[in-house]
Amino acid sequence: MNYREAVHKAQCCLEQNQVPDADTDALLLLQFVSGISRAGYYARRTDPIDEEILSRYKELIMKRAQRIPLQQLTGEAYFMGIPFYVSEDVLTPRQDTEILAEEALKRIRPGCSVLDLCTGSGCILISLLKMGEHLTGTGSDLSEAALGIARRNAERNGVQALFLRSDLFERIEGEFDMIVSNPPYIRSGEIGGLMEEVREHEPRLALDGGEDGLSCYRRIIPESLAHLSGGGWLIVEIGYDQGDAVRSMFIENKFTEVSVIKDLGGNDRVVLGRKAIV
Repeated sequence: MNYREAVHKAQCCLEQNQVPDADTDALLLLQFVSGISRAGYYARRTDPIDEEILSRYKELIMKRAQRIPLQQLTGEAYFMGIPFYVSEDVLTPRQDTEILAEEALKRIRPGCSVLDLCTGSGCILISLLKMGEHLTGTGSDLSEAALGIARRNAERNGVQALFLRSDLFERIEGEFDMIVSNPPYIRSGEIGGLMEEVREHEPRLALDGGEDGLSCYRRIIPESLAHLSGGGWLIVEIGYDQGDAVRSMFIENKFTEVSVIKDLGGNDRVVLGRKAIV
């Protein structure tokens, strides 16, 4: 069997199992298992494929057919152009969340301290530390497994940060110039309707935001005031239909400069506000 035949069969298998972007995933998994580039594949399409590579490729295709996310199979996802290790213990970094990181970078100053609640893979905090100037960072999560991945990603990307297990602010001490968070915000009753890759293979702890999806915001927004320096920013990701509700919570807690930021699809995605300077 040559490379082109292997990819064609893999694509057919994925399509039969209704995997989105079957053609793309079939080629990406071949590149991953063989170590060849996209250009290398096209140059070698008619070459016989090594039996060991073919065996490993078939194994990965069968797992993808079971709707295990591509990034979990390769162990890697990109966020803000930076590579991150991922597994079933963390949410796969998503492009929508880059809106949060971009808004944070617009407001962060050299030498600031940053706290990332519900840090997961650490992608938000680590991106800020890499792209900002002389920042210090702390990431917290309730999952020890997620924290292990965040520490691994910090080391991989050459940044230093403190990662600690905490139920939101439970074990957080001191003040920060900026607090960011992508907390669980899916309504409990809607999780069953999520795509299988998310529903079955990503941690429910990182998805379930309670009956109305707003449980974490009811804690994060008021409790953040005790941990923000005067003029400090709180920036959170939200669900597409939660902008008005979360914005109201910011205003009720006396935040200033409150804004709702939309994603590239035109949906509400981030709410931010500033602690008043007393």
